Amino acid sequence: MEESLWKATGGRKDCTAFVKLKSGSGKIIVNQRAAADYFGRQTLLMIIEQPFQLTQTLGEFDVIATVKGGGLSGQAGAVRLGISRALLTWNESLRNVLKSAGFLTRDPREKERKKYGLAGARKKYQFSKR
Repeated sequence: MEESLWKATGGRKDCTAFVKLKSGSGKIIVNQRAAADYFGRQTLLMIIEQPFQLTQTLGEFDVIATVKGGGLSGQAGAVRLGISRALLTWNESLRNVLKSAGFLTRDPREKERKKYGLAGARKKYQFSKR
């Protein structure tokens, strides 16, 4: 008997997450480590579990995610988008619920580039009158 597997990708900032969902007990593994060990902060774990809580499927799927690039916050957002998209491949009727919560939209915010003559993207060098 072959086990069902649902795959999707997600992205945020400079991160890309490749997510696989399979029927299971609710284990979340990110880059071959438990999600609690990988992310460390409780808020990032809450972000990852949001699609499951919204669709009342918490504990029904095991998640295996491979994440590349960026920092932990961006990676958590990328995994959330990947999980949401994978849930859609499992059950298309969840689209309205996930879409209204904003979990199917990739966050378009990116780092603003540094401009010449400035210390950063917007920060200026200190003004000296004399």
